[in-house]
Amino acid sequence: MPRTVTVGLDGSSESLAAAEWAAREARLRALQVRLVNVWESAPDPIAQAPLLGGETHQHWSERIPREAAEGVRARHPGIDVTTEQLTGRPAEALLKAADDAELLVLGTRGLSGVGGFMVGSVGLAVVAHAGRPVVFVRAGEQAADEHLMDPSGIPSAVAPFRPVVVGLDTTGPDATLIGFAFEAAFLRATALRVVHSWNEPPYVAYGLPPDLEMNAALAAREAAAVTDALRPWREKYPAVEVIEDTLSGKAANHLVDASREASLVVVGRRARRATLGAHIGPVTHAVLHHSTAPVAVVPHP
Repeated sequence: MPRTVTVGLDGSSESLAAAEWAAREARLRALQVRLVNVWESAPDPIAQAPLLGGETHQHWSERIPREAAEGVRARHPGIDVTTEQLTGRPAEALLKAADDAELLVLGTRGLSGVGGFMVGSVGLAVVAHAGRPVVFVRAGEQAADEHLMDPSGIPSAVAPFRPVVVGLDTTGPDATLIGFAFEAAFLRATALRVVHSWNEPPYVAYGLPPDLEMNAALAAREAAAVTDALRPWREKYPAVEVIEDTLSGKAANHLVDASREASLVVVGRRARRATLGAHIGPVTHAVLHHSTAPVAVVPHP
């Protein structure tokens, strides 16, 4: 099966925005778009209702990917779009669909008034267990949102892309995460902004005066670690401009701030099993809910 950009589609405005984002990404990557709709059998009381029976429910479910595919083909000529109807529990079916995908793209509601995401239970279950990168796209996301303003100050999809932002942990920099971010920036012909945060010395919590010399030494050490981690990737992607931001404080706050000027935010998720199952980590969880740009969650060891 050819690699695809796969979209979980349910007919909502957020999933349609995800399909549009997937089509744009598929063009960058020269991949096929696969629109997947999951039909979950209706409970018996609904299935037996004369106007809302199981057959009617399935009929509407089958229309969703077909009509969405027609729209994507019309707006993105040249993109190969396929549809697939799956049955079962949505999270389980989407996880299985992700196995054969380059990316899985899901839509999610925007937080009213302040941007950001409202990730539902299905999305959280999928991203916590997926073996492939999962991208979340807000309802209302437009192509122009990922680009700089044109010379007249108007949002334009033909202007250069905004930078790609990636969160980097220098205690265990992972090649899968860094490689995904560099490739995303390269495909967009834009800069990669690498955000790394470090904790201030413990004395700060006690209200003691700052030790400027110690802070400067810590900042220099952290900056050097970022530079070392990125050196082989700069050599592999010489065309990608790299902006290194080494900041003290909470990583989630810095990444959310950076998302306001980003075309894509890339964060990692350790693919491990805890006592209560897989989880996505507090930084990734916060970025998922508050980023104003699409978010790619990349699983790694």
